[in-house]
Amino acid sequence: MDLRLTSKLALVSGSTAGIGYAIAESLAREGAHVIVNGRSKDSVEAALARLREEFNCKIFGFVGDLGTAEAAYEVAREHPNVEILINNLGIYEPKSFEDISDDDWRRLFEVNVLSGVRLTRLFLPGMKSRNWGRIIFVSSESGVQIPAEMIHYGVTKTALLGVARGLAEAVAGTGITVNSVLPGPTKSRGVSDFIEALAKTEGKPIDEIEREFFKKVRPTSLIKRFATSQEVASMVTYIASPLSSATTGAPLRVDGGVIKSAF
Repeated sequence: MDLRLTSKLALVSGSTAGIGYAIAESLAREGAHVIVNGRSKDSVEAALARLREEFNCKIFGFVGDLGTAEAAYEVAREHPNVEILINNLGIYEPKSFEDISDDDWRRLFEVNVLSGVRLTRLFLPGMKSRNWGRIIFVSSESGVQIPAEMIHYGVTKTALLGVARGLAEAVAGTGITVNSVLPGPTKSRGVSDFIEALAKTEGKPIDEIEREFFKKVRPTSLIKRFATSQEVASMVTYIASPLSSATTGAPLRVDGGVIKSAF
C-alpha cells in the first residue's frame, strides 16, 4: 500500500532508539523526509548512519533535549516546515508514590507533556497555513490503567490523551489531524535491557521472564507477549499518512489488548 508520504517532512522526538527509531525508520521506508532527534551527538549520528545506509530519502539529525524550551525553539528555527510531528519523547521510572517528590512530578511533566505541547505550538501555525498536518502524541496504556509502581508516569500519559483530543477539536474542519497512540508493554531498548538483567539475576531464560510478566503484571494482555517497536511504528506511520484523513481526536491502542475495554 502506498501511504503517500513521499517527501513529507516529519520530526520524531526522541528517535535514536526504541519506538522512536522504529517510527523514524518506518516513515523513511515510506519515502518521508525524517528529522531524527536525540540528546547526544553520538546517538544521533549512529541512528543517521543506519537510516542513510538503507534509505534514499532525506534524513536530518537534530541534537538537543526537546524536553527543554531552548531545544524546541532551535529545532523549529532549523526546520520550520515540519508537516508531521510525532511527539514520542518520554521518560519513566518505577517509584513508590510516597517517594515521588515535587521535582520528580515536574520533571516528568516537563519531558512527557510539555515537550509535545511546545513543539505542537511551534509547528501548528505552519500546518494551518498549508491546511495540512499530522500531530501524533505517543501516550501509553498506562495513561488509562495507571500503574501503581509509577503513578506520575501514568498521569503524564493521561494528560497527553486530553491534549490530543483538545487540539483535534481546536483544528476541526481543517486538513490537520491530531491523535494519540497507546502502546502496551513493548520490547523497546529499556525494556529489553531490564528483562535481560532480570533473567541473568534470577537465572531464568528470557522467555520465562516474559511469561511470568504477563501472568503476574499484565494478565489482561491478549497477545501474552511484548509488542515490538515496529508494530507500534506501523500504527503511527499509517496515522501520519494522508490516507488516515478521517481519523482524528482518537486514542488508538497498540496495547495487545491489555486495556480491558471494548471501546
